[in-house]
Amino acid sequence: MTDVTDSSTDTSGSTGLSGHAGELAVAVARAHGVETMFTLSGAHVFPMYDGAVKAEPPMRLLDVRHEQTAAFAAEATGKLTRVPGLAVLTAGPGVTNGISAIAQAQFAGSPMVVVGGRAPANRWGSGSLQELDQPPIIAPVAKLARTIHTADGVLDGVHEAFVAAGSSHRGPVFVDVPMDEFFNSASGDLPTVSQTRGAEPDPDTVSEVAELLANASRPVLVLGTDVWADRAEEAALRFVEETGVPAITNGMGRGVVPGGHPLLVTKARGQALGGADLVVVVGTPLDFRLGYGVFGGKDGGTPAQVVHVADSPGQVSGHADLAASLSGDLTLVLDGLASALQQVVRRPDWSSWVSGLQDTVRAAVERDSALLTAEADPIHPARIYGELVPRLEDDAVVIGDGGDFVSFAGKFVEPKRPGGWLDPGPYGCLGAGLGSAIAARLARPSSQVVLLLGDGAAGFSLMDVDTLVRHQLPVVMVCGNNSAWGLEKGPMQMLYGYDVAADLAGQTRYDEVVKALGGAGETVTDPRQIGPAMDRAFASGVPYLVNVITDVEAAYPRNTFGI
Repeated sequence: MTDVTDSSTDTSGSTGLSGHAGELAVAVARAHGVETMFTLSGAHVFPMYDGAVKAEPPMRLLDVRHEQTAAFAAEATGKLTRVPGLAVLTAGPGVTNGISAIAQAQFAGSPMVVVGGRAPANRWGSGSLQELDQPPIIAPVAKLARTIHTADGVLDGVHEAFVAAGSSHRGPVFVDVPMDEFFNSASGDLPTVSQTRGAEPDPDTVSEVAELLANASRPVLVLGTDVWADRAEEAALRFVEETGVPAITNGMGRGVVPGGHPLLVTKARGQALGGADLVVVVGTPLDFRLGYGVFGGKDGGTPAQVVHVADSPGQVSGHADLAASLSGDLTLVLDGLASALQQVVRRPDWSSWVSGLQDTVRAAVERDSALLTAEADPIHPARIYGELVPRLEDDAVVIGDGGDFVSFAGKFVEPKRPGGWLDPGPYGCLGAGLGSAIAARLARPSSQVVLLLGDGAAGFSLMDVDTLVRHQLPVVMVCGNNSAWGLEKGPMQMLYGYDVAADLAGQTRYDEVVKALGGAGETVTDPRQIGPAMDRAFASGVPYLVNVITDVEAAYPRNTFGI
């Protein structure tokens, strides 16, 4: 047995290590806080497994049924824990099967490291199994993609990968190691791991933005994923409560201002963004979800001024017309803005603006109640959320994997705490659900984990219920089954008057698939039985799918198609 001298997380100084390259890579990953290696078995990466087994204590190996699930699990781990997740994928198709998850991580700013197998260097060019130069394929959708060519380079190379993945702006990093070098031995010092913070924001610009806020009559604050990723959730809530500015949340910014908070006006989103004279967007891109950064101008009014705040300069919008922009550590930015506002001589009075938005929120809640309690046959998808939301605990993790069905979740589920909402983000990728559920159950072992699946999305990854069963990971799955690709069916009918390639088999028994894989579940066609079925799911202690047959005509009333 090759000796790895020390693989602890002590970062006070260098630690001498010796072992094969897989053992060294595992030691570095553990030093960066990694607890689980997500993978699907492949000989090109056997040394990583050996390193995990021989680590002291051993690193958890979580093996899945499709590499996409391993990569999506690593991506979700990065989101939930804010420590880069680790996926280890065998060479060739193992790596290429993970590319969608890598791309999603790039779009969402999720810290993750993917270690790929690679055909042996001593056979390169001869046509050995799965010989493919992988980094050039992945480079366009990653922060960094490179080959570590020798065992001697593994300690520093894997350390560099984790540092890059976990630094602002966060994202995915890919490294591969030739198979022959993975088995070779090397020695060296464990690199020192330190917590990094973002840059100090420019104080003059902080003052400029504070003046814009002070002069605004109808400001709105938008809080996005990077507020959570940058560990600025406490500063964001503090800023909202100290200043009284109304807030809208999206992505993993959901829960930063808890559901039900008087200054959370997401349910008045149209009025807030349409009637604002200043919109300050923090920690999310000005993409299709936010009208590409064009706000205000409702009823012929003047368009709103826009301030974009990001965790790093490269994330500041280059296409929007900005009144100002700020970048840096988001806690420092938000606390700096709050302090600068306190220095303003004339204190802004936004009470009438906020009161009007709150009236709209109350009206929306009352209006929504009819859908949330609807007795319609077939079932309106909103009724599912009418039953689910009251059953969610404050620390629940809710995962969306779907189109139309999950859009309803975005409307009706308002988390009470930050870090409890996972969706595909701006990349809009289906198939992440099972990987995210696996990650959530490991990251939050005492919390409810609820996976919301459209029936289309279920087809991408439901086989990995087998992984939940084998690793004893109970998850409640709720499938909104309208027997169609709902997000495409309606728009195609609108454009052409007909639809093709938009229908799925009617009322498929996805619960029976889960049962066949060792879990449990049931199909529901009566809206009055949704709640009892969910109670059975939460009480079961096993992977459990509630397959709810819904009305395909009850489409989500969306304002954008993403273009």
